[in-house]
Amino acid sequence: MKRLDTQQASACNAKRLDESPSPDRAVLAALTGLGVLALAAAAAVFSVASNASADAKTTAASPLYGVTIPEGYRQWRLIAPAIEAEPLNELRAVLGNAKAVEAYDQGSLPFPDGTVLVKLAWKQVQSSESPPATVPGAATTVQVMVKDAKKYAATGGWGFGRFVNGKPVDLAQHQTCFACHQALVKNHDYVFTRLAR
Repeated sequence: MKRLDTQQASACNAKRLDESPSPDRAVLAALTGLGVLALAAAAAVFSVASNASADAKTTAASPLYGVTIPEGYRQWRLIAPAIEAEPLNELRAVLGNAKAVEAYDQGSLPFPDGTVLVKLAWKQVQSSESPPATVPGAATTVQVMVKDAKKYAATGGWGFGRFVNGKPVDLAQHQTCFACHQALVKNHDYVFTRLAR
């Protein structure tokens, strides 16, 4: 009923506009045009501000390697989940770009240049809906590995980035990345993650 009343009111207003003298319609049309222009300008400003905010989250580069959080990585394919025991107590998910996925699917090592892996991590918490289940709690880090054999020749061809709240952690933490990968997974092209099938 309310919708019908609104439609009837709109029809009456339109009829009044049609009956109004021509100069009034011209002024009204001009004002409407200005309103639409102002709305379009506001939308453009909002869009630029939103994009700048999103870019600010992804443009801060890691010290030592210059790695950034890749745009659109949340749409990448899941390579594997993982659970990290204490003291970190984290749930993790590793995502890969198309080059990473292709390398995993083909079982080829070393990974090709352009491979990017992103590990997301959250604190483990007990589900309030299903007590036996463990679910993601607060986000802890986003970690990125980028393969570029020439640029990162000194670190097995990999550049590393570790980010907390979208910002890279300090140099000291980045200096530990390659040493850990080299000590434990040198035989798998310095990558811990295996494809979950």
